[in-house]
Amino acid sequence: MRNLTRQKWKTSKSNVFTAATVFTLAALPAGATDRLGLAEPHLDIIPRTPQDVERIRAVTIPTQDFSAPEKFEARTAGATTVPARTDDEAFSQPSANLTYEQGLEFHLGEALFDKIWVFAPSSTKASDGLGPLYNARSCQRCHIRDGRGHLPDGPDYTSASTFLRVSIPGPVPPELAEIRDYIGQQPDPIYGTQLQDFSAPGIDPEYRLKITYEDVTVPLSGGETATLRRPTFEADQLKYGPLHPDAQLSPRVAPPMVGLGLIEAIPAADILAQADPDDADGDGISGRANLVWSPEFSQIMLGRFGHKASTPTIHQQSAAAFHGDIGISTPLFPEHAGECTQAQVACLAAPSGGGDLRGTEIDQLNMDLMTFYSRNIALPARRNMASPSVLRGKQVFYDAGCTSCHTPKFVTHRLTDRSENSFQLIWPYSDMLLHDMGDDLADNRPDGRATGREWRTAPLWGIGLTKQVSDRATYLHDGRARTLLEAILWHGGEAQTARDHIITIPPDDRSALIQFLESL
Repeated sequence: MRNLTRQKWKTSKSNVFTAATVFTLAALPAGATDRLGLAEPHLDIIPRTPQDVERIRAVTIPTQDFSAPEKFEARTAGATTVPARTDDEAFSQPSANLTYEQGLEFHLGEALFDKIWVFAPSSTKASDGLGPLYNARSCQRCHIRDGRGHLPDGPDYTSASTFLRVSIPGPVPPELAEIRDYIGQQPDPIYGTQLQDFSAPGIDPEYRLKITYEDVTVPLSGGETATLRRPTFEADQLKYGPLHPDAQLSPRVAPPMVGLGLIEAIPAADILAQADPDDADGDGISGRANLVWSPEFSQIMLGRFGHKASTPTIHQQSAAAFHGDIGISTPLFPEHAGECTQAQVACLAAPSGGGDLRGTEIDQLNMDLMTFYSRNIALPARRNMASPSVLRGKQVFYDAGCTSCHTPKFVTHRLTDRSENSFQLIWPYSDMLLHDMGDDLADNRPDGRATGREWRTAPLWGIGLTKQVSDRATYLHDGRARTLLEAILWHGGEAQTARDHIITIPPDDRSALIQFLESL
């Protein structure tokens, strides 16, 4: 089915500059690099009509009335929104508007997401192929109950949901040369693109993750203070020799899985129209799109997923996670040895899974199920949004300028093949763009167009349920923040003014802001 869909796009939708994008393209500078990200071959799009454009304009205008909730605000994810639960399964529900048959497909994909993979050779041919090097044995081990991961607990420094990315400076690939500010990177010659701390019997894991913390005290208005923890991440006990002298390391904690299909369905032109790389309007906010290569479609696409927006589609993100995190081969990344490099001889020689049953250790049929599941994990409805303190907190959020990056609303494409994600008013609170977040959050590792100081604006929908889903969950790309207030206080760079505003406002307003975020 995937190949048929791709061919249908090529024959009937080769021109991406359709009526669907006319109303936003005018906002892009002529000849802008960002135009390269307009291609959307992963979607079958019905062009927007002038009537659609006007309706979307009206419904996505930022509110100026904080006396009551906005119309449709309760349904965070449009018709896909599910009722809020009070247990730790709040992020593990199928979209509310799936058909019965789609619900069955969702649960088949869920079983793959939860599956514990085993080493080859094994009598369980449907589940073998783990590793030889890996970070987790299942997707669920990283994305705990479909929510956020957490940093390691205790002195052993192990956590399936935390790892280090690694790269060294390199040339820009020819296929990306037309992106004028693309930053060339390549894998570490021994350790690849990420470090794995688990391995098959008889094979050494690559390293152990070591984290130390320094307390940082921040004075707040009203005589209050907050204590932040500044982490230092180290690649300890390296088993295959030293990293390359120019190796750049970046910690990652698994993000939540909710709402991904709706993010994938936001028109690229609507995201690109918000980019202001040269801060032409002088507001201090310079959002930039990450433009990346799609091996699935052999073209440049807009990056939407990952902490630096380095992946364009859910299918590619899922396949890359199987490849790097679990060591499972897929049709998109068919290497049976996963992340093993030529320097890791025993790893390359280890047996692979799947046999003649699937070819790769997970085949395309199961990848399609996995992708469908990942596209349709539902967001719960808003809670307490009519509370006076939540409404006050919402106004504080707007007054502080947080919406300059955390864009409240989008409307997704009209789609022929994804009715559940089609033409939905959604509230992700993200512009999906890259922003300079300052020295404190810099990892100094580029990724595509993203510099070592830039991160994609994290969507805030569902963030208030984080600790309900996992009581050890943490915030930001490296999990350093233990509370929402800590996460705010780490903001710098383009967000410095908003962060400083939050520090100086009355304590009651600061409390109201946190209550608003907890209602999302």
